This record gives sequence, structure tokens and C-alpha cells, in this order.
Amino acid sequence: MRILGIALATAVLAGCNGVAPANEDPANEGSPQTANRAMEGVDVSERLPTDIRRASIVVRDMERSLEFYQGALGLEINYDTVVELSGVNLPVGEPGNKARLVLLNGNDPYIGWVGLLDPFEPELEGVDEPYPTRLAPGTAFLVVNTDDAEKACKAATKIEGVTMTGPTRLQVYPGRDGRPDINVRGCNVFDPNGVAVEINQLLN
Repeated sequence: MRILGIALATAVLAGCNGVAPANEDPANEGSPQTANRAMEGVDVSERLPTDIRRASIVVRDMERSLEFYQGALGLEINYDTVVELSGVNLPVGEPGNKARLVLLNGNDPYIGWVGLLDPFEPELEGVDEPYPTRLAPGTAFLVVNTDDAEKACKAATKIEGVTMTGPTRLQVYPGRDGRPDINVRGCNVFDPNGVAVEINQLLN
């Protein structure tokens, strides 16, 4: 399944700062001015100073997470390694803890990536705690666009630990500046880590 892009509405541990030793970022091939396909042909002077590169999630179970992000959503693994955590800059685990870091991308080679970080030596506490069932202030969620929301939503529900909050439905948003309404079909789920994800298919 081809992912058309990822729009991120998130504050989920973006990036992997604080991971030691520092590994060269495989996404950093070329400058932001040239790597983002959506900005091709745009005058550099008109660019904003910031790109949102990725959201990284501290996961409970890497294999289930990959079933969701790679299997159901169709993202591609771009990077998979074991890192040593500082426990300081990125406040997770203790200094020296080992973790598996997997980076996945959609169509864009520079922005909209998802990172999965699984501390395993030692394992973090709270892995067996109940997943959240409602969003609250400070909660982040991901929004993904796919070319087949029905298929992606159906695949997601088959993964252990995924909770769908309602059936796949049509959502209509008002168009900007008098333009036609925006029709989106999709569903909302909690991924195997309890992270809220909206799976959308843009119809027009």
C-alpha cells in the first residue's frame, strides 16, 4: 500500500536527540531546501525556517508496532539499529540503557517520518499498564493519509493491541477561502502503544 504522506499533529518525542553514540541520520541526505519534494520549485527565501522531520514513539512492543506502521500503514523501514541511551537529553531510561531504534518513511524522503524506540536492556517499567482510551490535554496524535483507508483500517484492527474508536466514516471539512468542502474517509485507532492515530484517505 502506498502512503501519500504524513501530516503530524504531535509532540511525541520528536527525533532521537539524546541517543548516544550519535549515529548519522540516514534521512539527512541533502539539505531541507532540496530534499522535500513538496517544496520543489519554491524560492528558498520564501521557505519557513523549520521542517517537522518525524515523530518518534517509545514503544511497548517493537514487532507489534512494526505490524501496524509497516504492515497496516505501508511505511518503509529506512533504518534499524541498536543505540545506547543517554537517559538525560532524551529523558527515557537510564544512561547506558540499550534500545532498538527503527525509522520508517512514507513517500517524502525528508519529512513525515515515524521513529520507533524500544528500550530493551533493561526493559522500561509500565509496559503492561492499560492503554489510554481517551485523549486529554497534552495528548499527541498522528494523522496519516493513505490511498486506501478502508484497507488500512481493516488491517489495523487485526493487530493485537490496536483499538479502533469507531467505524470507518466520511468526514467533511469546510474548504478554505470559499473553496469546495474537503471530503476525507478514514478511521481513528489507538496503535499497539496506546498512541492515537487518524488514518485518512483524501477523496477530492
